[in-house]
Amino acid sequence: MWRIIRITLLASLVGTAGLAADPAPAAPASPAAAPAVPAGPVADQPWARSAVNIESGILWEIGTGTPIAYRLVPTLLSWRSSEFFGRELPDGSRIVLRHRLTLIGTWVEHGPEHHYFGVAGSPSLEWWDKSGTWSVFGGAGGGFGVIDSQGVKGGMGQDFTLNWFMRGGFEHITSRHTHLTAGIMYQHMSNGGMTKPNPGIDALGFTLGYSWKF
Repeated sequence: MWRIIRITLLASLVGTAGLAADPAPAAPASPAAAPAVPAGPVADQPWARSAVNIESGILWEIGTGTPIAYRLVPTLLSWRSSEFFGRELPDGSRIVLRHRLTLIGTWVEHGPEHHYFGVAGSPSLEWWDKSGTWSVFGGAGGGFGVIDSQGVKGGMGQDFTLNWFMRGGFEHITSRHTHLTAGIMYQHMSNGGMTKPNPGIDALGFTLGYSWKF
C-alpha cells in the first residue's frame, strides 16, 4: 500500500516540475503597439496627379496701347503636372507648385481681328486647405501665337503675336476626379516691337472652368 502511495506522490512531483518548466503563453499585443496605418494614399490628393482644365470667359480692354475697345472671349485648354514642389504648413494646409501648359483659342468679339490661336506656359502656384477640397491658385507666364491682323490703325501690326498673362482664382473639388474653377485673368498681346507702331491689347476679365485629374 505504502509503495503505491510513494509511486503516486513521485509521479505528481514529476508532473508539477514539467508544468513549471513550460514557458507561459505570450500575452496578446496591445492595440496601441500595432503599427500606424496611413490616413490615406497620397495618390488621392488633388495635387498628386496630372489634371486637364478647360476654361472660358470674357476680357475687356483696359490699357492705353490701342484706342480700340477690344473684347475677347478666350477658351483655354490646359495641362497641369502633378506636384513638383510642395510643403505642408503647420495647420495642415499645403503649398503646391505645378507645371502648366495651355493652348489658347480666342474669339475677338469686338475689334478688327476675328480670332487668335496660341500657346503659353507658366507655373501654377496653389494653396490647398487641410481637407484637400478647395484651393486658391495663381500664376503668370507667356507664349506666342497668330492673329488675323487686318492692317487697321490701332489693331495688331502683324499676324505673329506674343502673349503674357497673370491669373488667380479658386478651385473646388466636386467629386473624386472633377473640380470647378473660377478666376480673374489679365492678358497682354502685342508684336514685341517687331512693327511700328506697336499697338498692344491689355485685357482684364473673368474665367470659369472645369477640371479633371487622371
